Amino acid sequence: MNTTKSLKNRALGVLIILASAVLLSSCGSNTGIFGRNDNGSRTIGWDTNHPIMGGLANSQQMKQEKGPGLVYIEGGTFVMGRTNDDLIFGWSNVPRRVSVPSFYMDETEVTNRDYLKYIEWTYRIYGQTHPEKYISTLPDTLLWQDPNSYNEPFLENYLRHPAFADYPVVGVSWLQANDYAAWRTDRVNEWILVREGILEWDPDQNAESHFTTRGYLYGEYDGLVRENLEALDPRGTGTRRVRWEDGLILPRYRLPTEAEWEYAALGHTGEMYDETVVDRRTYPWEPNQIRSRERRTTGQFQANFQRGPGDLVGVTGYQRSAGSPIMPVYSFWPNDFGLYNMVGNVNEWVQDIYRPRPHEATTDYQASRAIPYQNQSAGNGPAMPSDDDNGTDEDNRQAGYVSVRQPNDFYANAQGLINNEARVYKGGSWKDRIHWLTPGTRRYLDQSKSANDIGFRCAMDLMGTP
Repeated sequence: MNTTKSLKNRALGVLIILASAVLLSSCGSNTGIFGRNDNGSRTIGWDTNHPIMGGLANSQQMKQEKGPGLVYIEGGTFVMGRTNDDLIFGWSNVPRRVSVPSFYMDETEVTNRDYLKYIEWTYRIYGQTHPEKYISTLPDTLLWQDPNSYNEPFLENYLRHPAFADYPVVGVSWLQANDYAAWRTDRVNEWILVREGILEWDPDQNAESHFTTRGYLYGEYDGLVRENLEALDPRGTGTRRVRWEDGLILPRYRLPTEAEWEYAALGHTGEMYDETVVDRRTYPWEPNQIRSRERRTTGQFQANFQRGPGDLVGVTGYQRSAGSPIMPVYSFWPNDFGLYNMVGNVNEWVQDIYRPRPHEATTDYQASRAIPYQNQSAGNGPAMPSDDDNGTDEDNRQAGYVSVRQPNDFYANAQGLINNEARVYKGGSWKDRIHWLTPGTRRYLDQSKSANDIGFRCAMDLMGTP
């Protein structure tokens, strides 16, 4: 009896040891009571995607999708500002070294075709009930009027005729450009949710109920649900809508900062050696000449600009775009980042508020003079709740947006041309001399004004690594 009991005790001890070993092994190898725990949290141990263990979603590392029309711009450090002679002695852009994180940017300026889609969508949604919203989207085509020029063909046709579909849209104010970017954000994110089988296309959207990124994330718009995501909720609620944490919703399209725009325009990637920029570019191409030196294109101009008094279209046989002063967005050659017409053709709005001495109030990283405007005039995009709506900065951050703030400096209450409504534009245009084609040059215009030589392109933040 004693021998039998002793053997039983030994066997029980061995089993306890083996069970302990298995338990310890499961902790060390991330194996839990539900089998192999590949979704286990390294901090709490739970199988976070298992409803019984609490239904905590396991956010896997994933790459951000590149939005339609965008090109990846690898960030870096560069000397921002004008580093060659300033012929007008303005010196409003003193050289200083800054760092720009990687981001995305439009390959070309926004075209008439692109912008007309925005106009047409706004008319369909708001035209009958809120016509003022539709009217607010319209570019100022009257800017083509000139008592000393026969510009009627551009006044009547440039925006809407299909022959000009791939030309850059002009006559758009800074405010309108931002509203377009917000609208574009919504349309792209709606398209992604339809593509992923979350929503169906809803042809009956109207002024009271239509998709916006913010409205969807906040549960203010349901749409035609096709198949929501699994909720993983132990209370058995079944499914849930897509959240920001799922990584399907893209960050907003926006205007680039002045630092981003200038960095992207210079495109120094072709001049790097051992993490050193070996040659400072004057223009977005190499060498620092306005004419091409390639064998097949020797002597041809590399940008669309006014070469001299009365010379806006070139000579016979070398006319630019059949004599039109503006050219299609894919004209000429892209820079090293793959961006077209970063100088010449049309100037481009950037995000920043204008200051004549920007170097006096800037940072070394992602320098910018203003946080982006958020579609508060036309109301077609993901405008954030105000304090009256009980919205908070934390709510806005969770939805992927930030509130509008102006830089706190002595210009805040200034009355005059230079104030918090003066916005920077850059790049030079079809009616500018070569001086303005240097990326370091800059000018400004009131954010509600527009011109027939100013267009824009959009940018997007990069989350994580590309």
